[in-house]
Amino acid sequence: MQSFDFTPLYRTLVGFDRVADMIDEAAKIDPASQGYPPYNIEQFAEDAYRIELAIAGFGEDDLNIEVREGVLIVSGSKASTEDERQFLHRGIAERAFERRFQLADYVIVQSAALENGLLRIDLKRELPEAMKPRTIKIDQVSNRGRKLVASKKPH
Repeated sequence: MQSFDFTPLYRTLVGFDRVADMIDEAAKIDPASQGYPPYNIEQFAEDAYRIELAIAGFGEDDLNIEVREGVLIVSGSKASTEDERQFLHRGIAERAFERRFQLADYVIVQSAALENGLLRIDLKRELPEAMKPRTIKIDQVSNRGRKLVASKKPH
């Protein structure tokens, strides 16, 4: 695995600590685990999303879901059962995994459910009131009926 040193770049990122942290996290990803487990990301409404992971063979007790510093981390590990069963072909992966998803600002995890080998994680973007767009009404001011009371000329 190739390693990169981004230290010189960080000197120019004053006030962008989060960007530096994201670069560090991206550099740590193991390329061998990039494709497992497969996942979908769906958008249901403007602010509603779902991440769906295909994790056949894993139960609720084998999984861990947490959010840390704006990153959703889904991991799973299964107790070894190799002594109990003998496989002629093993096509269903039961290896440990960890998937990370960078969450956008104000996105929260609402719920998670495991059904038929699919882990569904529902997300919602909740903007604070101060961040929501609002329309400002423009009043029309008429100059009719107004009289100039006094005017002073500058010296």
